[in-house]
Amino acid sequence: MTPDSPASIRPAELAGLDLLASAVVLVDSGGHIVYVNAAAENLLESSLKALARQQLAALFAMPQELEHIVAQAREHKFSDVRQELALERAGREALHVHIIASAMDRPDGAVLIELREIVQQMKQDREERLLDQSQVNKELIRNLAHEIKNPLGGIRGAAQLLEMELPPLHLTQLREYTQVIIKEADRLQTLVDRLLAPHRRPHIVGDVNIHEVLERVRSLILAEFPLGLTIRRDYDASLPEFRGDKEQLIQAVLNIAHNAAHALAARIEQGDAEIVFRTRVARQMTLAKVRYQLALDLHIIDNGPGIPSQIRDRIFYPLVSGRDGGSGLGLTLAQTFVQQHMGVIECESRPGLTDFRILLPLP
Repeated sequence: MTPDSPASIRPAELAGLDLLASAVVLVDSGGHIVYVNAAAENLLESSLKALARQQLAALFAMPQELEHIVAQAREHKFSDVRQELALERAGREALHVHIIASAMDRPDGAVLIELREIVQQMKQDREERLLDQSQVNKELIRNLAHEIKNPLGGIRGAAQLLEMELPPLHLTQLREYTQVIIKEADRLQTLVDRLLAPHRRPHIVGDVNIHEVLERVRSLILAEFPLGLTIRRDYDASLPEFRGDKEQLIQAVLNIAHNAAHALAARIEQGDAEIVFRTRVARQMTLAKVRYQLALDLHIIDNGPGIPSQIRDRIFYPLVSGRDGGSGLGLTLAQTFVQQHMGVIECESRPGLTDFRILLPLP
């Protein structure tokens, strides 16, 4: 058995690599694949048994580029070598990946190569950016709401006192104006309370069956839109229960589905409006910078006109709404509730299809 053979690598040396989110490949001095972790098997769409002893460079559109990178890393010209290459896939478009090659401290000249799908890396960067923005937004909203709340109480109280002091002769005529002040103050108070609600409400933890949550939302939406709208269920029955706040999750899904139903108004009139609730299990997911082996992958899909392009990047911001009369708080609250469950929420939208995806960690 040669020193470069897969058997010369002790499994204990590589066990930790299976826990990584990035695809990792180990090649010997001849560029042959010695080891791939679970993420690399997914990316290369093949098993270690099938890949072992193959030339890694042969899998790429420009094999000489990868050979050059590996040679530079092996010669320790740089601490690591980075480049973007195209990974060929039979019958499909090439997959662009970011390559990081690092020489291992081994006498056999093995090189460790990390492959990162460029789209996936952009997605993770976007999730981290959205998470940071969300935290800033929540802090701003909380402080702003408190600043508004105190003067509102004074305005309402002053209007009530003024009404009590009105002379009887003008009471009916002027009371209309004081009532406008009081009612508008109450309306703003309700808005402020909705802004503060996610931060005040205790997190009630219990066993949650996501399909019970979806069935509850389905019944509520169909009660409001009984004609012209179909809500199709595409459930994975193997999903386990998890610990969470059932009412918060109902509200989060309801807010998204309710927005979808309103966006489908034209199709509801035509009778071909559809919302799809889809559940799946996702494996090896990074959510809010934490790696989980299993996650709930929930999609809420509608066949509406899509989210207007001018607000597509800001839909989770408070007070941003795509319809007349909307408060702009529904998706903000949905995002807050999902994040309180250590999950993430994202959206893809184009005319004819809007897909809200909720990812939550599973036990």
